[in-house]
Amino acid sequence: MHGDARGGGGLTPDELDRYSWQRSVAGFGDDGQRRLKAAAVLVSRVGGVGGAAATYLAAAGVGRIVLAHAGNLRRNDLNRQTLMSTSGIGRPRVEQAAERLRDLNPHVVVETVPENATADNAARLVAGCDLVVSAAPLFAERLLLNAAAVRQGRPLVDAAMYDAEARLMSVLPGGPCLACLYPAPPPHWRREFPVLGAVAGTAGTLAALEAIKILTGCGTPLAGRLWTCDTATMTCRTLTIPARRECPVCGPRA
Repeated sequence: MHGDARGGGGLTPDELDRYSWQRSVAGFGDDGQRRLKAAAVLVSRVGGVGGAAATYLAAAGVGRIVLAHAGNLRRNDLNRQTLMSTSGIGRPRVEQAAERLRDLNPHVVVETVPENATADNAARLVAGCDLVVSAAPLFAERLLLNAAAVRQGRPLVDAAMYDAEARLMSVLPGGPCLACLYPAPPPHWRREFPVLGAVAGTAGTLAALEAIKILTGCGTPLAGRLWTCDTATMTCRTLTIPARRECPVCGPRA
């Protein structure tokens, strides 16, 4: 991590009170809270999935959150993008999300980048943060962030959903990466697909939990494993993702 995770600055009386319930979680404590305060997290896209992740990262006290998302709010975003509001239709999504998070927790520094991940900016977006939450609906963006995170030695939490299914995978330095699972974007993938807001929120909330576990060392993250849940039947599976020697991102010749 960029800062001193153990030092992380002292916790103020307001912070001690604000986080008192989570500081009592086994294995978390004040040390875990200081680690969160010292951390910087990039959330790429703050829609249904990323917005939920950003909300719980801010509530938990991550010290700096960088929100990257281009474009203005549309009416049909509002079934899932809960950091937005009807009055904000036509306004930049990333600005509305930042306002809500700052209001939720004034101890958190929220920065905005009105851009989606591209080949030109992915490395720059990742470089200033300790962990990446990738929540883009497009495989191309997710694979670009995965590659940048692997090359810079940053952990990445990839969160996605489709229809009633939520998916989550963590990529840690030295382990298998998203490109081991998806060497290339699946053909014929469409930008618009069936979305239930509650499923998007489930994926995003669990992504925040994964990030918190990785940053604090509390719990066991999904390193090299893919977790899926069919919320229509509440059937969940965890699959081990083997590292591919021929992976162009994390393989030995990468």
